[in-house]
Amino acid sequence: MANIVVVGTQWGDEGKGKVVDLLSESAGYIVRFQGGNNAGHTLVVENKKFILHLIPSGILHTNRTCCIGNGVVVDPGVLLGEIDKLRSHQLQVGPDNLVISGQAHVIMPYHRELDNARELRKGKGKIGTTGRGIGPCYEDKASRVGIRMHELIDPSLFTAKLKVNLEEKNFFLEIFFGVKPLDYNQIADEYLAYGEKLRPYVANVSELLDRARRQEKNILFEGAQGTHLDVDHGTYPFVTSSNAVAGGACCGAGVGPSHIDKVIGICKAYTTRVGGGPFPTELNDSIGQHLQREGAEFGSTTGRPRRCGWLDMVVLRNAARLNGLNSLAITKLDVLTGLDQVRIATSYVHQASAMEVFPNECFTLESCEPSYKDFPGWSEDISGARNFSDLPVKTQRYLRAIEELSEIPLSIISVGPGREQTIMLRNPFEG
Repeated sequence: MANIVVVGTQWGDEGKGKVVDLLSESAGYIVRFQGGNNAGHTLVVENKKFILHLIPSGILHTNRTCCIGNGVVVDPGVLLGEIDKLRSHQLQVGPDNLVISGQAHVIMPYHRELDNARELRKGKGKIGTTGRGIGPCYEDKASRVGIRMHELIDPSLFTAKLKVNLEEKNFFLEIFFGVKPLDYNQIADEYLAYGEKLRPYVANVSELLDRARRQEKNILFEGAQGTHLDVDHGTYPFVTSSNAVAGGACCGAGVGPSHIDKVIGICKAYTTRVGGGPFPTELNDSIGQHLQREGAEFGSTTGRPRRCGWLDMVVLRNAARLNGLNSLAITKLDVLTGLDQVRIATSYVHQASAMEVFPNECFTLESCEPSYKDFPGWSEDISGARNFSDLPVKTQRYLRAIEELSEIPLSIISVGPGREQTIMLRNPFEG
C-alpha cells in the first residue's frame, strides 16, 4: 500500500495527465486536490484524445474511485459537461466512481465576470488569467463568504447566500468596472438545477480516503498547474490562486502529512510557460518554434500558444526542494528529436554573479541570464522505445545528466503522447 502525490515541477503543462493515467493502473483511488477548470490534462488512449479539466485522469480506468477534494474550486456547469462528454465515449461516470467533497467551493458567474473585468482593466499589466473565475472564487473562500458544494445542494442555504453575495458583486461590477450587473433569478434557477444533478456525487472525501487508507488501498493524489505557479512559492504575482506543491495534497484532500509515502515530479524534457511572467530559458527563435510545433504546445484549456525554452535545472532543483521529490517522470522527450544540440540551464547570472538557487523575487528572476551545459542531440525516432536500452546513446546521456544534475532518480520516461509510449524504469507503487 502506498499514497503517492504527482506534481508538476515547472509552470504547468508538464504532462501530469498521462502520468496519472499510467499510475492509475496501480491505484484504487485518484484524487484531485487543488485548482479548477483553469487546468487541463490531455490523455491519448487507443488514438482517442481526452481533455479533462476537473475530473481526475483515473476516470478512464474501470473499478477506480475518483475524488474531487475540498481544495478544488468547481464550476458545476463545466463539471456536468465533462461528465456528459465522457459518457458519450461510453465511459462509466457516476456517483459510484466519482465523489465530490462537500467542502469544495463553487465557481459562480460573478467570479468569472470579475476575473475578466479585472484583466481588461489592467491592460498591458495583466497576468494572463484564464478568465475562468478561479482567483475570485478562492478570494471568497479566504473571505469566508464562498459557497460550498454542500450549500449548492441545499436550496434554502444556497439562495440565501447567493442573494447576499450577488448584492456586493453587482456593486463592484456595475459601479467600479462599469459592466452589466448579473440577474439573481437567472443564476438561482441555473445553479439550483446544477445542485439537483450533482447531489448524488457529494460526500466527505477526507473520511472516504481515510477508510481507503485503513483498508490498505493505493491512493494517487493529482495536482494541477506546476510548482512555480504555486501562490506562495511560484513567480508571484504571475501564479495561480492555490498551492500547487505537494503539501497542497494534505490540505486539499484532508489527509495527514504522515500518510504521504512518495512524491513524483513531472518534468518536461524542455520547459514551457503560458501567460505572463519571467522565463529565463525562453527561446524566441527557430528552436523555440520547433519545440512549440513538435510538442503541440497549445493550452488544452485556453488554446493559447505556450512559450518554449530549454530545460531549467535551477527551476527543477527548486521544485525538488519544495516538494520533497522521490523520483522524476520525464515527458515529451521525443519532441527534442532532430535538434543538433540540446541544452540544460545549470545556473543563472545576475548582476555579474552566479546564482544556483531560484530567487524568491519575481523582479530578480526577470534579470537573470541562464548558464548552459550543452549536449549532442539525436535524430533517431525514439517513439517506439519501451526500454531504456532502446534509446540512442546520446538520448541516454541527456537523461543521465538530468538525473545527476537534479540528484533525483528517474522512474518514468515518456516518448510520445500514447499511453503505451512509455518507459517505466520503476513503478512508484511497487517500491
